[in-house]
Formats: sequence, C-alpha cells, structure tokens
Amino acid sequence: MHAHILVVDDDIHIRKLIRLYLENSQFTVIEAADGREAMEMLWEQHVDLAIVDVMMPHIDGITLTEDIRSYLDIPILMVTAKGESQDKVKGFKAGTDDYLVKPFDPVELILRVKALLKRYNVVSEKVVKVGPVAVDLDRLMVHSSHESVSLKKKECELLFVLANSPGKIYTRAQLIEKIWGYNYEGDERTVDVHIKRLREQLSVFSPLTITTVRGLGYRLEDI
Repeated sequence: MHAHILVVDDDIHIRKLIRLYLENSQFTVIEAADGREAMEMLWEQHVDLAIVDVMMPHIDGITLTEDIRSYLDIPILMVTAKGESQDKVKGFKAGTDDYLVKPFDPVELILRVKALLKRYNVVSEKVVKVGPVAVDLDRLMVHSSHESVSLKKKECELLFVLANSPGKIYTRAQLIEKIWGYNYEGDERTVDVHIKRLREQLSVFSPLTITTVRGLGYRLEDI
C-alpha cells in the first residue's frame, strides 16, 4: 500500500523531476497541470498527500489548498519559486502543512513528504506490529511466533489501518475513505461485514481484539 501523492504544477519539467524523486522512494505519483485538474483528480482518485505549486493558471496554489482543506484531511506541501514571507503566511493561513522553496534539494523533499505522511498516520511501510502480532500487507497475512492467518486484501488493509494506531477510534466513514477511497459509493455497512470477518480470523490471536465503540466506530485494543 504505497502512499499516493498528487503533484500539482504547471511546469511539466518540475512535475517530471518531482515524480522521479518520489517514484525512486517507492511512492505512487499522480500529476495535475493546474488547480482545476487537481480538483477533478481529487474527486476521482484516492490521494494521501498533495504537493502544490503556488503560481498556477486557473486556480492558484493558495486557492487550491483552501479548496482541498474544505473537504479533505490530507497533508499538503506547498512549493514556490518565491522565498517571500508573505507567500508563506498566505500558504499557512490557507492550510498548508509545510513549505518548500524552489530550487529544492530532492532529499529534503522526500524527508518532508515522509514526515507529513507519518504525522497523518499514512504509513508506506508494509508491516506493522501490535505486541507479538505482525500485520503484513505484502503477504496479506497476520502472524505471531505460533500462528499465521491469511487475509483478503481489504481485510488486511482494514486491520493495517487499525493496527497503525492501537487505541484510536476510527469512524466507518474514515475507514471507508482510507481503504475504499473517497469515491466509494457502497454502503458503510461494508466496514461492519469486514470487521465481523476479521474478528473471526483473529480469534487465534487472543489478545488482539477489535472493539466496537458505540455510536462512534471501531478501534484495535492496544496489547
């Protein structure tokens, strides 16, 4: 489950350069040439983080950041050719999480992207451990030193999200958004069905339990 990153810049060379750096670090990259195109992509595809240029035609980076913030809770990294403090202030007021001035060091770009994803709990690693139990996204399985259980893809992704933040309550809507994507048109009860199956599968790992928090959602108990 690589993080999906949207790169929004009207300069094709900058986009290609950023894509190269990100793909070398195992990220999946989606490109948009301006704010308008970016908004269409955000409606249609699952995006974990947006890298937004300030100066763009149609919808500039500041306006785009405000638009994204109005309905999506994803990290935003703003990039600009200007190092002017007023741009920074505007960017942070609009809701950007971080700021990078061109020309930038590719290593710094990757470090900032990883830091933002970590802050938002979007993990690009494929294995997460909860006590003695490991959830492995690559192999679609849960295992301890004594037991091993294979899961279906969505079940494993669901458990992976819960296992990344033991004790944290996730609403059905949050889980749908993270696993099925923003454009999912099915029923939120899909989550309940998957949780029920997961509980059956996880019964062999006795301390590992998914609790229903009445009226709120689900959480994986910290063990």
